[in-house]
Amino acid sequence: MRHAQAGWIAGAAAALLVAVGGITYAVAEDGGSDADAPAADSADAGFARDMAVHHQQAVEMSYIVRDRTDDEEVRRLAYDIAQTQANQRGMLLGWLDLWGLPKVSSEPMSWMGMGGMASGEDGALMPGMATNTEMDKLGRLNGRQAEVFFLQLMTEHHKGGIHMAEGCVDKCSVDVEKRLAQGMVEGQESEIRLMADMLKERGAKARE
Repeated sequence: MRHAQAGWIAGAAAALLVAVGGITYAVAEDGGSDADAPAADSADAGFARDMAVHHQQAVEMSYIVRDRTDDEEVRRLAYDIAQTQANQRGMLLGWLDLWGLPKVSSEPMSWMGMGGMASGEDGALMPGMATNTEMDKLGRLNGRQAEVFFLQLMTEHHKGGIHMAEGCVDKCSVDVEKRLAQGMVEGQESEIRLMADMLKERGAKARE
């Protein structure tokens, strides 16, 4: 199990390095010079900071469920989510580095006008994020129960992520970031449909 987990981590790290390697060129070609860098309070910067945090939790959930079930379908989905979102998170943080901007938001979701709504209660800082209590519960479940709870949590997580990504498509000004956000919307909508089918196969459904 530890050997397999090490393989997962190595694969995610390799994907991250590939993504980061292309960041400087892509953003520099798309208004990423110092003179054109977005402001610290811009939608571009806010989305990059907040989605990096949002993605990190998805990666954590994926690693948790991978060790709580032997179901290959769920483990494959978790692996795909971990790889994709670790890759995208590296791009977002790389852009912030390139722009010389802080990576930590003092008020999550303020770039979408939702700063007052993001209370951060029990660790849920942004739309769709699982609470600390829910993350702890996921880590205690096994087998079918872990699979169902993971699929329910990740469905909600994706819905929140789509809401944020659509906000960037509408508000961001850096074209390469807008394209990444649109790709997130399409990819996560597809995974939500897949997870609905997987929940149905397990006699369950997404939470209301």
